[in-house]
This record gives sequence, C-alpha cells and structure tokens, in this order.
Amino acid sequence: MDFELSEDQQALRKAADDLLDALSPVTRVRQVAEEPGHLDRRLWEAMAEQGWASIEIPASAGGLGLGAVEVSVLGQALGRHVSPVPFSGTVACARAMHQAATNGAEELLHGVTPGAWAERLAAGEAVGAVGWPQRMEALSGRRGGDGWLVSGRSDPVVFAPVADVVVVPVTTSEGLALFALGPAKPEPEPAMDRTRSLGRLVLSDEPALRLGDADAVADVLNRAVTALCAEMLGAAERVLEMAVDYAKDRVQFGRPIGSFQAVKHRCADMLVDVEGMRSAAYYAAWAVGAGDPDASAAASAAKVWCSDASRRVMASGLQVHGGIGFTWEHDLHLFVKRAQLDQVTLGDAGVHRDRIATILRPRAEAGLPVL
Repeated sequence: MDFELSEDQQALRKAADDLLDALSPVTRVRQVAEEPGHLDRRLWEAMAEQGWASIEIPASAGGLGLGAVEVSVLGQALGRHVSPVPFSGTVACARAMHQAATNGAEELLHGVTPGAWAERLAAGEAVGAVGWPQRMEALSGRRGGDGWLVSGRSDPVVFAPVADVVVVPVTTSEGLALFALGPAKPEPEPAMDRTRSLGRLVLSDEPALRLGDADAVADVLNRAVTALCAEMLGAAERVLEMAVDYAKDRVQFGRPIGSFQAVKHRCADMLVDVEGMRSAAYYAAWAVGAGDPDASAAASAAKVWCSDASRRVMASGLQVHGGIGFTWEHDLHLFVKRAQLDQVTLGDAGVHRDRIATILRPRAEAGLPVL
C-alpha cells in the first residue's frame, strides 16, 4: 500500500506553501493579531480565489470536488504558518450546508436556503465555524412556529465573533441533531492565542436550521477534527524545525547545544511525536474521505494522539530554545499558544478517549475484535 501523497496532492501542498509564504509571513500574522477579529481578510480572499473554501464541494456544484485528505494537506500548510483564517470551520460548514440541500432541506436561515449558504461559504463570501460543547446537552432545541429554536450556552467557539454561520450539535426530543445558527457574533473572549478570535454562544430561543440527524453530527465532527489535527501537525512540524535550527546555531560551552546528548534526545523525541501525528492525522483523513466504517474511531484517535503529542512537542520546543522561547517577542509563542487552544477545541483528548470507548464497547461485548 502506498502511503505517500499523490502527485496532485504534492502539487497542492506546494501551491499552498507558495501562497502562504507570500501572504502569511510571521510579520503579517503578528500584525493581524493586533486587529479586531484576528482575521486576515487579504489572505482569506486569496484563498477563496483559489477555491480553498470549496474544496469538498462537488465539481458539479462549482467546487473543487476533492476530499478530506486534500483538506488536511491545506490544513497542515496553514498550521505551519499559524495563518489567521477560518479555513476548517468554513469548509465543514459549506459541506454540511451542501449535504443538507442535496437531501432536500428547504428551510431558511435568516432568509437564506442551505444551498445558497453553501454557495456563499464555498466562495469565501461567508465565514463558518464549528462549535462543539464538552456536554452534548449544553444546547437544546425545540420546534417553535415554522422552525426550530435553540437555547443554551456553548463552550468557546473559534472564530465565532466573525462567523456568519455556526454549525453545532443540539439535543432535541427526537435525538441528537445537527443545526446551523445565524450570525450570533458574540463578543470576543480574552485568549492567549492571538491568531484567532474566540467567542461563546449564549442562546435563548435562537432561530436555527436543522441540517441532519446524529449521522450528520458525527460526520461534521469527524471532518472538523481531522482538519484540526492536520493544523496541529503543521504547527508541531514547524516547531521541530525551529528547535533543530536553534540547536545548531546556539553555542554554549564552546559547542552548539545540538551536540549535547540531552538536546539530541529531546529533538529525537519531538520527531517521533511529529511522525506519529502525521500517521494518525492522515489515516483519519483517508478514513473520513473514504467513508470507512471506522472513520469516527480514527478521527477521535487522531485527536487524542495529536493533542497529547502537540503538548509534548511544544514543551520540548520551549526547552530547546531556553529563556528566549518564553518571550512574547519570539515567534515560538505563537505556535505554543495556538497549540494549547487546538488541544481542547472540538473536545480534548479525554473527550475523544471516551468517544472511542463508546464506539468500541459494543464490539468488545459481542466478542468481536476492536482493531
């Protein structure tokens, strides 16, 4: 079996790196970090022109017609550059809206059909976000008038303050379902990660659009988690490179610190973690894109491994850099703070360990293999 990216996927990765090298250098990231909303509109428009937001929309509907692996290729590039753009949330929302429209959903959200929302999101004209409460009962929905009303208080949602639509799981009398909420635009919450805005949804009978049932909920979570893991991989990969370069240049006791065994071992451990993240993230992307029966377990396994490994890589990166790595002036802190938010976004490692156990328990009880 060939585990390498195809020639087309490698070309996509190079094109992404070229665009981000030109438009998203760290100096630009720092500039946007000081702006309200923390959204690089110039980069977002350039990405939209190249069709990034439409990557999972079928070609017959005007999209690129690619899949989850290609989303991960782009997500990894964005993670390497800590680019301040709502890529994964918008892609997930666009696909969910398109699927709802394909399945015949005709209800309106703020006067717009699911199909029209999908077109706006895929064109980059609207920004999407995915909210995921640690407790599914945090948001509840009920029928009211001609549609659905949602109430509750979400966990903080990445890019919610600038999002035009937020997709969330909601508990209803009919079971768990996937809903889309209009532009709540909550006030930004203080966050150590200054490359993205963060806001909490506080809802009281907010009109919402029902997009699907529990299967739609699982699909959106799997896709959003997989894209997030790819971003964590890209950030960890870059921090490893930064640590190795610094260890070669920093001289102590008349020798580069990279020549000391303790530093060598720490960098080697970082490499093991990064390669483990790569395997987990891309296997999950393949499983999700291929509709594999184990896609949910693969996505959650990737989130567990990438969350834990990302924490270790960032800690080791700080240690290799020494005192300079702890300063706001050094670029390393942009990666560290972003990774800390990613580790708990869409459920932390503990939440996804519980999800894996829930998925595998029926197999174990039936005497079936779990791997």
